[in-house]
Amino acid sequence: MQKALYRTPLTWFTAATVAITTLASSNEGLAQSATPKAPAPSAGRAAQKPRTPEDAVTPAVKDPHRHAKFLERIKQGDIDLLFLGDSITDGWPRSGERSWLKFAAYKPANFGIGGDRTEHLLWRITNGELDGIRPKLAVVMIGTNNIGHFADEKPEWAANGVKKILDTIHAKLPETKVLLLGVFPRGTSDSPQRKAVEEINRIIANFADGKITRYLDIGKSFLDKDGNLPADVMPDKLHPNAKGYDIWYQAMHPVLDEMMR
Repeated sequence: MQKALYRTPLTWFTAATVAITTLASSNEGLAQSATPKAPAPSAGRAAQKPRTPEDAVTPAVKDPHRHAKFLERIKQGDIDLLFLGDSITDGWPRSGERSWLKFAAYKPANFGIGGDRTEHLLWRITNGELDGIRPKLAVVMIGTNNIGHFADEKPEWAANGVKKILDTIHAKLPETKVLLLGVFPRGTSDSPQRKAVEEINRIIANFADGKITRYLDIGKSFLDKDGNLPADVMPDKLHPNAKGYDIWYQAMHPVLDEMMR
């Protein structure tokens, strides 16, 4: 009996020790779970791996939600004029509403998405954005984000992405004409990105045949006499404002109107 009584306090002590240890371990786990973890790499950060020539010509999904909206627009029909591009194209109906409304008679659709590079537009047009429509004309401008997001992107890689986009459009829409626009100037007149844009345009100008595909570079229309992008045209030296979109419309409209006829 005494032996049993002797063991009971020890048993209590052992149990208490285990309980305290378990509680400490539990609290430590709670503390660890409460400690903010380092954020997972964002898409932008993940994309900063070294670029390769294949990246610009390999379809890559980026914004499936916007893509789904474009597919819904296709179901509505009545698309004779199709715009394909990035944020510069995407912003026209909002930032340049006055000039955008002038396209109404052409039955336009704007399939531009901010931040898109050539590989993103490739994914979109190979996954439904050219299906079920027969536009008379597609206006294409893409490539500025290739060299804007990556310091190691070579202009010829971006240009190859543009070429694959044109080939895809012609394969899916053989009766649709294409107006390929030179990438708009960006940055300062002596910036590396400005020079990279000029090199992209030098290459893609050769993709036009003057018939089914025409090339138009209106970049100089945005520049002042010193080659600068005025703040009242492109405040951030990349995206046009309302005045910038008016310039775009005026410079492009004669060619667009001719091709639509």
